[in-house]
This record gives sequence, C-alpha cells and structure tokens, in this order.
Amino acid sequence: MTKHKNVLYKILSWYKKFQVSKSPQMNLVWGFFLYTVIGFLLLSIPIFHKTSVSFLDTLFISTSAISTTGLVTVSVYDSYNFFGQLIVMVLFQIGGIGYMTLTTYYLLFTTQKIGHWHKKVVGAEFTLPKTIKIRDFVKSVIVFTLIMEVIGAICFFIAFRQTGMETLKAVWFSVFHSVSAFCTAGFGLFNNSFESYSSNALINTIISVLAIAGSLGFIVITDLWYRITGKSNSVSFTTKIITYGFVILLFLGTTLVYFTEPSIRSSDSRLVESFFQAMTAMTTVGFNTISTGNLSLPILLFVTFLMYIGASPSGTAGGMKITTLTAMISILKSRLFGQKRISFLNRTIPFERLYVATSTFMMYTSIIFLFTFLLTFTERFEFQRILFEVASALGTVGLSTGITGDLSNTGKALTIVLMFIGRVGVLTFGFALLERKNKSKEESIEDDLAV
Repeated sequence: MTKHKNVLYKILSWYKKFQVSKSPQMNLVWGFFLYTVIGFLLLSIPIFHKTSVSFLDTLFISTSAISTTGLVTVSVYDSYNFFGQLIVMVLFQIGGIGYMTLTTYYLLFTTQKIGHWHKKVVGAEFTLPKTIKIRDFVKSVIVFTLIMEVIGAICFFIAFRQTGMETLKAVWFSVFHSVSAFCTAGFGLFNNSFESYSSNALINTIISVLAIAGSLGFIVITDLWYRITGKSNSVSFTTKIITYGFVILLFLGTTLVYFTEPSIRSSDSRLVESFFQAMTAMTTVGFNTISTGNLSLPILLFVTFLMYIGASPSGTAGGMKITTLTAMISILKSRLFGQKRISFLNRTIPFERLYVATSTFMMYTSIIFLFTFLLTFTERFEFQRILFEVASALGTVGLSTGITGDLSNTGKALTIVLMFIGRVGVLTFGFALLERKNKSKEESIEDDLAV
C-alpha cells in the first residue's frame, strides 16, 4: 500500500511541476484534455451502457459534454444507463463552470487564499474586467450556479409531474436538464430534444431563464452583486454592453423568425417558438422546440449568425461573444467617421482589448472557413447544413439539422477537434499551440503596407 502511495505521490508531484512550467493557456488545454480522456475512459466501461457504443462515438460524447456542446452521434438516454448519464452530467457541469473554478474555490474554502499561479490560469480561463476581483468572481460562480440549478431542478420537477411523468424519472430528468440548461450544454434525455413541449409555457420559461442566466455570464452576476451590496455605485461598461447587445440580438432574432419562418406560421405557439429558437442559438443552450432541419434557408443562416456571435465572455455560452462584435463595430465606426479614438457609447476601448477582439474575430472566422472547407470533402450533405454544423460545434451550441449521427468517421473526428477548440477558446488554443519556452527577441524593421 505504501509503495502505491509513493508512486501516486511521485505522479502528482510531476504533474504539479508540469503545470507550473507551462503557460496558463497550455494549462487550460491540458486540463480540459485530461477531463475529456477521463470521461472517455469512464464512458467506455460496459457496465454503464445499455447498448454497445463505438470508440469514436464515446470520445465524441465525452468531448461534447466537457465542451458543453450537446452534439451527439448516439442517443444518451438509449445508450447509457443512469450511471453513464450521471458521468455525462458531471462532465458538462465541469465544462460549464470551468475546471479551474472548482480547484480555486476549494483552495479558497480550505485555506482562504489562492496563489499567483491559480490567479493567472483563472484569468486565462475567464476574461475579467479590472473592476472584478478573482476571489469574488470564483465565489459568485459556485454560489450562483448552485442556487440556479437547484431552483431549476425544482421547477422542472413540477413541470414534468404536470405532464404525467412518474416521480423517480421526473427527479432525475429535472436534475439532468437543469444542469444542462444552466451550463448551456444542450444534452437532453429526450431523443427529439424539447419538440414535444413546444407549447408548454412552463418548460419553455424554465429553460430560457436558466440558459440566459448562465450565458449572460458570471461577470454580469458579480457586477450586479457589487451593485446590490454597495461595493460599487454602478454596473461596469462590460455589463452594459453584454446586456444591451443580448437584448437587441434576441429581439431581432425573435422578430425575424416570427415573421419569416414558414414552418411555424400555422402554429398556436408561434411567438414562444420564435423566441425559443433565437434564445437557444444566442445562449448556445442547444435545445430546440421545433425541428432545426426543417427551418427555411434564410432563418437557418440567421441562426448560424447568432451561434457565431454567442453571448457573454466568462459565462457558460460559447460563440465569438457579444463584446468581440461590439469591438469590431467600434473599430469600423471610428474608421468611417475618421475618429482617432476607438470608442463605443462615449467610452474609449483600450487597444489591448481591441487587439484581442480582432485576433478572436480573425481566428474564429478562419477556423469556421477551414473546417467547413474540410467537411465539404469528407461529407455529402448540403453546404448550408455543413456550415451550420461547424458553427454549432465551434460555438459549443449543440443545434443540428440532423446530420451529426450520419457524419463519416473523419467528419466526427473533425467535429471533436472543433468542439474542443470552442470550449478552450480560439485564442487560448492558438496561444497554447504556439507556445515557446525560449522566446527570442527578433528586431523588426518598420515599413509601410497599403490596405
């Protein structure tokens, strides 16, 4: 026994040294990769299966869960028993709040302090404004997550019981879907998502509240808490941008779907379905109450755009983020009006943030183009369906036109890579990929470039 303890101690010591030697971005990549592998190994155990699941499909489910995407190649309910479904839920719970958040909260709970290394990694995992302290942020993440998921589970239980679902099944379904909705994971135990509940106002409301609360981000929650407790006299500029942007895009999406989508024109729940379709794309929660595959081409492309944008940084949602879109609009506006400063709502945006925004925009768009290009070689589906699948995977959304299960093995592998990149973040992945221990300073000659 002592010998085994010594071996375990040596492994843990080596891994700790390995972590400290790597950049914060590389730590995030390795951390999520490690959880993906652990999830894959656990889900590969036959006693957790109802039916046999292939190696690639198991890896797909594990990656989709830790990335909180929700794309599936096999039915979670039909393929895994209760314990298998529980493993999937734990994975997207970790993926939703961030694996470093749990570690940091444990340190705060036991020692009341966190080290410089933990602060750097949390800072890389969550983009925070300078007005918010990491200690307060981590605490607000854990407490708010727990409160919302418990309330969500209770409300789901009431709603499912009203539909006639048996008690024990309603308990498990309520917990699973509450965590999934708040973490915007998109995993469901219904094979047609929530299409059977498209007219159920209570279930639609529960999902929407949980998804919006999670996707608006912990920055907004922490900021509002500062305001309520008197630590701050006003909310931050970041919170205002996130809130304004989210409301505007959600309103535009709902209006466009309501007036132009032919598949719901005769529905009695047309407004609810329109709102839900726009909400599920923006929050990247990935649930659907109408068939995504039956959407008209204009709406399919607009939903792709909403998935591309996403919601808030430092939340459970994926996508390029509203703040990135705001920065790009600010650059364009300032250039068109010949302004020297780049500003929005009379606030000057720091160049450091603008560099991050433009880099994110370029990398995010390039990855979508590259993987769409590659999948057009490996798959035989219509272009718009492939583009939609790519945007959904990179944005960690989980919506699909129905082609996920029919992807080739190469297509599934490419989608796995996309989901993983989407969870760690395109810039984080890029930094980790190009990390160098010894960075040599190269002198550059200043020159002109006509653009």
